[in-house]
Amino acid sequence: MNSEEFIEDTKDGNQEQKHKLVREMRKTKPKKRQILPDPVFGDQKVTRFVNHLMYDGKKSTAFDIFYTALEKVKTKLPNEEKSVLEIWKQALDNITPLVEVKSRRIGGATFQVPTEIRPDRKESISMKNMIGYSRKRGGKSMADKLSAEIVDAFNNQGGAYKRKEDMHRMAEANRAFAHFRF
Repeated sequence: MNSEEFIEDTKDGNQEQKHKLVREMRKTKPKKRQILPDPVFGDQKVTRFVNHLMYDGKKSTAFDIFYTALEKVKTKLPNEEKSVLEIWKQALDNITPLVEVKSRRIGGATFQVPTEIRPDRKESISMKNMIGYSRKRGGKSMADKLSAEIVDAFNNQGGAYKRKEDMHRMAEANRAFAHFRF
C-alpha cells in the first residue's frame, strides 16, 4: 500500500481503519544482513569484529591487522593450552557487560535506569570497547595495540575490562530506579 492509498483511506474519517493501517506500516522491520564467516577460522564473530575494526572499507587490511594481532597473542601466551581463537573469545566474554544504564525522564527529573542488554548489543558493545581502547593505547602498530588489549582482557584487566566494571558499578548504584524500566 502506498502513501496515496493511505491518505485516501483515512480521509473518510474511519479512525479504527487508520490506526490499523498505521500498525501494519510499522510492523515491518529491516532484515538482518547475512555475515559471511572469515576465511581462516570460518567464524562469523571474527568477521563482525573485523567489520568494526575496518576503516574506509579496507577489509583486507583489517583482516591482516586482526590475524597479526592473534599471532602476537600466541607469542605472548605460549603456555596457554587454548587456541588463539578461544583466547580471543574468552577475552571478549570477559569484557562483555550484562547491564547498562539508560536515561529516563520522569516528573522533571532524569534517572539513570539500569536495563539488561540484548545479546547482539552485548557482543557489539564488547567488540567496540576492545577496538576503541586498543586504538587509545600506546604502541607501534594497531596489531600490537590490539594484541595487548586482547591479552589484558583475557587476564581481566585493561581499559575495556575497566569500562565493563564501570558500567556494572553504575547499574548497581542506580538499582533503586530499576522499577522505572522501559
